[in-house]
Amino acid sequence: MDGQITGRYASGAFTPVRAKPLPPELLRLRGISPRTIQEHYKLYEGYVNKTNEIRNRLRTVDRASANSTYSPLRELKVEESYATNGVKLHELYFGNLGGPGGRPAGALYEAIVFSYGSYEFWENDFKASGLASRGWVILSYDQDDGFLHNYSADAHNAGIFVRTQPILVLDVYEHAYYIDYGTDRRSYIEAFFQNINWAAASARFHALIR
Repeated sequence: MDGQITGRYASGAFTPVRAKPLPPELLRLRGISPRTIQEHYKLYEGYVNKTNEIRNRLRTVDRASANSTYSPLRELKVEESYATNGVKLHELYFGNLGGPGGRPAGALYEAIVFSYGSYEFWENDFKASGLASRGWVILSYDQDDGFLHNYSADAHNAGIFVRTQPILVLDVYEHAYYIDYGTDRRSYIEAFFQNINWAAASARFHALIR
């Protein structure tokens, strides 16, 4: 290598993030209006655009002035985590909507019962976490202890647990429900459960345990 630094970061190149198309079935949800989904999708597109803008700025940012109190590099790095997680969490959220609701089947159901004692207790905890959180509730598989956990994240880049994999994601920011429910978050969470795509959530889980 002769001391040369190579690779995508050294060259300043990056692959732009592209917004995934909005699945048409998300415009036919029960209790969550097409307008809410369309406005929500616009916010997701905004995170895609900002992720690309930040990564482009990171190509030429002044690294010599890096400082943990304030520096352009610090600000870009912090906001990269916010924007990028905003993209990923919304893709997971949209991806586990559009189903018939009900309960999961097979291995995911068994893992929920194994982790929480009963499906009913898990569901109650997930819904309560949705009322307690300021941003997200994420049913995640912990790669270290082998259990499922309902985690709460107050922001895209706050409350995300290391070495865990999302299985089911609920957005509880006001933009996810205010058009339909005003401040009635509880009713929105009930509507979310009526539209869960458990097949998608189960596929995420099976990809981890196979």
